[in-house]
Amino acid sequence: MPRVTYIDIAGNEKTLDIPVGTSVMQAAVLNGVDGIVAECGGSCMCATCHVYVRDDQLAMTPPMAEDEDAMLEGTASPRRPNSRLSCQLVVSPEMDGLVVYTPETQT
Repeated sequence: MPRVTYIDIAGNEKTLDIPVGTSVMQAAVLNGVDGIVAECGGSCMCATCHVYVRDDQLAMTPPMAEDEDAMLEGTASPRRPNSRLSCQLVVSPEMDGLVVYTPETQT
């Protein structure tokens, strides 16, 4: 299974083995990762699963769709070039080793 590491604002890390086809958001919620609120449950309608992908790993992630791009305009923490909604990051074997940072706040 691909491994994804979540790093919170304080630098605490949690690495999870995530089944292929599961979103980075779903895995976080199921495993109690702090910093991922996921109010809409993964429908790309709230931006409370905002993460920052490690800059050098953006190419590992699927392309951003228009609806995700629009939702990122409403994030509670600043949008950056490496901002993504974790509900839209469906894990593939190519994403093994992905590192995401949770923002200071989601609400």
